[in-house]
Amino acid sequence: MNALTHSFIETNGIRLHITEKGEGKPVLLLHGFPETSFSWRHQLDALAEAGYHAIAPDLRGYGLSDSPAEFHRYTILDIMSDLIGLLDALNICQIAIIGNDWGANIAWQCVQIRPDRFHAIVALGVPFMARAPLMPSHLFPQNDQAWFYTIYFSQPLLAAQELEQDISTSLKKIYFWASSEGNHNPEASHNPFSMLSKQDGLLGSLPLPDNRPKWLTQEDFEVFVNSFKKSGFSGGLNYYRNLDQNWEQQGAFHDLKIKVPALYLVGEHDTGLAMPGMQQIIAEMPKFIANLQGSHIIPNSGHWLQQEAPDQVNQKMIDFLHSLES
Repeated sequence: MNALTHSFIETNGIRLHITEKGEGKPVLLLHGFPETSFSWRHQLDALAEAGYHAIAPDLRGYGLSDSPAEFHRYTILDIMSDLIGLLDALNICQIAIIGNDWGANIAWQCVQIRPDRFHAIVALGVPFMARAPLMPSHLFPQNDQAWFYTIYFSQPLLAAQELEQDISTSLKKIYFWASSEGNHNPEASHNPFSMLSKQDGLLGSLPLPDNRPKWLTQEDFEVFVNSFKKSGFSGGLNYYRNLDQNWEQQGAFHDLKIKVPALYLVGEHDTGLAMPGMQQIIAEMPKFIANLQGSHIIPNSGHWLQQEAPDQVNQKMIDFLHSLES
């Protein structure tokens, strides 16, 4: 079996770092926040063993990839342009796309706008969402004492300064409290993907767990810590700073139905499931996705689904990819 290979691709005016493994039909893996391509380490191996060519980039702003300084260069269309350029550089005409968290959101729009290049999707955690009636800055709640987490993340420098004070502690809190171990804890009193105190920020209200999550080895945890020590968090947070611009751009294609085969997976204890209206959004996905082949809740797992439940995710993912060939 081939080993992991690392390389850099020039695309769309920036340089992307990619990790690859295997040969065969290509599959593109998109990570979320705050993660890197390393979050797909279990899937890279499984896909390669199943006969696929797995490709996991560090998205712009993350890991070893370039991080443009201007925040407005982090719209979903910018990311999609990076990915199209990546496919062109690798001489790939069509590819199946798999994403978690922000990666899922990007993947949904890839298959909606460019089904000629992205012929199937597996989305983890984030369902397909129709365009909201209002731009996000007018839709998400806030008051004098608190604001919705996406508004906090959108503030210039504020969240980055908090998260970068102690990167190891920041990641330990976020990974634990958004995982099944934290969110399923009967003593848990805070959903990190909800309203945040303007005084305490994100981390102030999250207790420091005694240990890192059980699904994350110390060695693997240090890979993430070292990565964010290099890149910082500003690049990833710039995705949130473009929520309104994404909404405006979505007006050009919001009524396009998704016609490619699709699979949706979500952790039983994903913090996103507690967000207002999320259950209804998941239930209504068949209205917008003509070929939704399954919507599955993965037990005993949270927001970091492919890391928390790799065996279950790999089986569902590979079964779906095999079904495309029959």
